[in-house]
Amino acid sequence: MLLGHSDQFTKDKIMKVTIAFNQFASGLTERMPRVRFGYAHVVNNKYDEWKMYAIGGSANPTILSEGNFYVAPNDPNAKQVTKREGKENWKSWKWRSSKDLFLNDAYFVRSGFGSCAPKYSPTQSFAAAPAYMVPSITLNAGPTDCNVGRAC
Repeated sequence: MLLGHSDQFTKDKIMKVTIAFNQFASGLTERMPRVRFGYAHVVNNKYDEWKMYAIGGSANPTILSEGNFYVAPNDPNAKQVTKREGKENWKSWKWRSSKDLFLNDAYFVRSGFGSCAPKYSPTQSFAAAPAYMVPSITLNAGPTDCNVGRAC
């Protein structure tokens, strides 16, 4: 998932996206999601053994990882959940982890100052489930198993 047009398209600063209830299986490399500008609330997803990173960004996005279940790969060079692309000032970007569960030495690199709370109205909001529940919540998530000629 690549969210945002380009590192120069500043109109994407108004983007608000929620990535919820997904199962990102082992073997995926990156961009679960990668965000340019804007705001992403990444909540109650299961991440299994990514190859490079799980959540990435460029162009100063705000990212809140909440209640996710991260299982790092065995590769000692790929334990970090996060990756920032191309900017030296990434330490001021607001990236937070809240109530996430990290297994097999997975870790999230936090940055920036101030609140990173979801920027949604009360009618658009929901409470994140505890991270330990995510494997059961996402058990049937993933691509559909549709055959040609059969409705899904």
